[in-house]
Amino acid sequence: MSRRLFKIFLTVGVLSTLCAIPAAILVIDGLRDDVHQADSAVVLGNKVETNGQPSPRLQARLDKTVQLYQQGLFANVIVSGGVGIEGFNEAVVMKQYLVAHGIPEAHIYVDSNGKTTYLTAKNTARIMKEQNWQSVMVISQYFHIPRSKLALNRFGVSQVYSAHANFYELRDIYSTAREVVGYASYLFRTYDAI
Repeated sequence: MSRRLFKIFLTVGVLSTLCAIPAAILVIDGLRDDVHQADSAVVLGNKVETNGQPSPRLQARLDKTVQLYQQGLFANVIVSGGVGIEGFNEAVVMKQYLVAHGIPEAHIYVDSNGKTTYLTAKNTARIMKEQNWQSVMVISQYFHIPRSKLALNRFGVSQVYSAHANFYELRDIYSTAREVVGYASYLFRTYDAI
């Protein structure tokens, strides 16, 4: 093997290792649910299908929410999302799904401006302040939970718990790698006042 080829393989190996370690930490953190009694849950949005139904990934988040609500772990739910390219307001579709599965409409708060994790965290912190809530449970895919918790903490929410949706797909490999970059960017970004 030529010296140049060796250096390329060495560089790729080092970079892969440097990415794999934080990815493993994020996966372990996201898969380790921290389920406690909370004032509210926040469910982060995801794709709505062209027929207006939650995608399987989003449905898994909503099903986890219904399960934990029925266990009495929180009395209120914040659904957060934006309008996707399919033309549906994710938060509204999420609310409709939760109401159809037994969560009272009056206990669901709709955040239609949660187009990013940052905005969801900011809007959740604002709703919590308005309602005088102290604690929240984040419900999303396992790889997304660490960044969501970080953003909520940075917006002043100190009691953040978590539960991951029971849905896994091959795309999670890409999503986890993306979260390494996303988490790092959230570590160093500035956070507006709420």
